[in-house]
Amino acid sequence: MYTKLNRNDPCWCGSGKKYKHCHEAFDEKIIHFERQGVPVPQRSSLKKQSDIDKIKKSAEINMAALDAVAARIGAGMSTLEIDTIVEETTRRMGGIPAPLNYKEFPKSCCTSINDQVCHGIPSAEDILQDGDIINVDCSTILDGYFSDSSRMFLIGDVSAEKRRLVEVTKECMEIGIRAVKPWMRLGDMGSAVHQHALDNGYSVVREIGGHGCGFEFHEDPFVSYVSKPGTEMLMVPGMVFTIEPMVNMGKDEIFVDEENDWTVYTADRMPSAQWEVELVVTEDGCEILCS
Repeated sequence: MYTKLNRNDPCWCGSGKKYKHCHEAFDEKIIHFERQGVPVPQRSSLKKQSDIDKIKKSAEINMAALDAVAARIGAGMSTLEIDTIVEETTRRMGGIPAPLNYKEFPKSCCTSINDQVCHGIPSAEDILQDGDIINVDCSTILDGYFSDSSRMFLIGDVSAEKRRLVEVTKECMEIGIRAVKPWMRLGDMGSAVHQHALDNGYSVVREIGGHGCGFEFHEDPFVSYVSKPGTEMLMVPGMVFTIEPMVNMGKDEIFVDEENDWTVYTADRMPSAQWEVELVVTEDGCEILCS
């Protein structure tokens, strides 16, 4: 439960201002929603401006790693080479690859090709072929702060069907970004993402979604992209999370590789695409922190 402080006490956010001049009205608004049964974020999960600034520093490294991949990726390259680019760029800039050894994940990024939905493990045996689509997902730790984003890459002469899937998936992410508004619900955003995918004849993965991020790699809330309007957690300023819809050309069913217990595939082996950004909710919308 949210609790109010005495009006003349220092604000809980660390601004140095009196509570009545800082977050008192903010807390009153959250308490109003909470009393109506709306899930609200924990106060401890909200990011101050000093936290946002540090996440942005982490994000500079994360985006530089993806830029380095973009400059070199192509047919004939192994996904292990992609992983090497990510790790070398990240460490050279003073960061730590967040995926490496996270719950025993063995590499520094995820590389998911064609029908791999997410969590593909880089390998010397996985060689990019002309016509492939691939998602490269990077996450970085810098001074204890986490950034997270992913991009799709088209390898060589990609079919019109795969190219359209990648484009529509990016549109889904962009629609989600535009739907982030303070004092609205995550379900409003998720529903907008889902509807755009459905309107284009695609499906959206249900079991895996976005997540809070910043203080930890994965924080609450879980961010669904098949949710209903007026449901899920309240979006409030200072809340940081990822938008990363996984859009399938075919059905939404998936399965996890039994051998490595990580890589997720579409059950019908049709292609899947994903784009990811990390953002913070602001007073009038949101700000992209990592892309």
